[in-house]
Amino acid sequence: MAKRLLVAYGLWVLGGPLGLHHIYLGRDSHALLWMLTLGGFGGGWLWDFWHLPGWVAAANGTGVPGDHGRTVPALSPLRLAGQVMVGIYFGLVAALGLPWVPALLAQPLAVGLGVQLVSSVGDQTAEAPRILAAAFLASLLFQGRVLAVLPASLAASITAQRHRRYKLRGMPRPRLAARLYHLGLACLAFAAPLACRGVFGAVGVLGTLSALLRAATELPLLPFRASWLLAEVLGFAGGSPAREHGASFEPSSWSERQQRAYEVLGLPAGSSTEDVHRSYRELVKVWHPDHNRHRAEEAERRFIELQEAYEELAGPRR
Repeated sequence: MAKRLLVAYGLWVLGGPLGLHHIYLGRDSHALLWMLTLGGFGGGWLWDFWHLPGWVAAANGTGVPGDHGRTVPALSPLRLAGQVMVGIYFGLVAALGLPWVPALLAQPLAVGLGVQLVSSVGDQTAEAPRILAAAFLASLLFQGRVLAVLPASLAASITAQRHRRYKLRGMPRPRLAARLYHLGLACLAFAAPLACRGVFGAVGVLGTLSALLRAATELPLLPFRASWLLAEVLGFAGGSPAREHGASFEPSSWSERQQRAYEVLGLPAGSSTEDVHRSYRELVKVWHPDHNRHRAEEAERRFIELQEAYEELAGPRR
């Protein structure tokens, strides 16, 4: 089906940074590059405006250069610069989105794939194994540090230029559905680590904001809590009239030792002084060591617990 220049320009205007015009013209590598870099960082999308007529003619089979089977493509400084930039970009994305993967594995692999993607734009390509080997070797020399993406990208780009060649012509082109499926998988593989890192970062930010909000609400109450704690330490807040008359308090208003003391005496929190005395006298008779010689160790332990609980609750009142 013949391609129309007007349609190509319309797609360039509507979805140029996403490479829609390249998908229309069958330039899938170029389309994927534009998807992952948003139109070659904006500049490549504008550069496409002058090349669309030639690409439409090539897609229609007119204006295509002769057979390149026995020739090597000319060296392109623009393609070399693009290989270096995209290689660095892919390496930094891998370092940011895959921090749990060893740097000696993730970064050179990403750099090599970025350089290979630029090498496959248009009617050219390069040998991917050599590009990946150069990227891994350069990264290994720099011990996988983040700054190693620059020499790794340079080494991979130079290797790609040394082993550049034309693509084979006459190969059957997959259907549009299969092409879109492959492009979607490639975009998902690129964006998924960044999305996961973004979600984890957002969760961390929300947790930090929640902690700050909680601290902001607790800050005005800090002087009152400090004064109450000081009063308890000095013995001024040992008891209150409401507690003496057996008023019921929430368990959160008592210290853990007082709660434990009430549990030992079998009383609910906030019981009156008379209940404390009565329960203590009854339990002391039951657990006195002289009355429990057959279980002397348990009786002695329970007797000591009763003494400590009674002193905790009734000691300050006396």
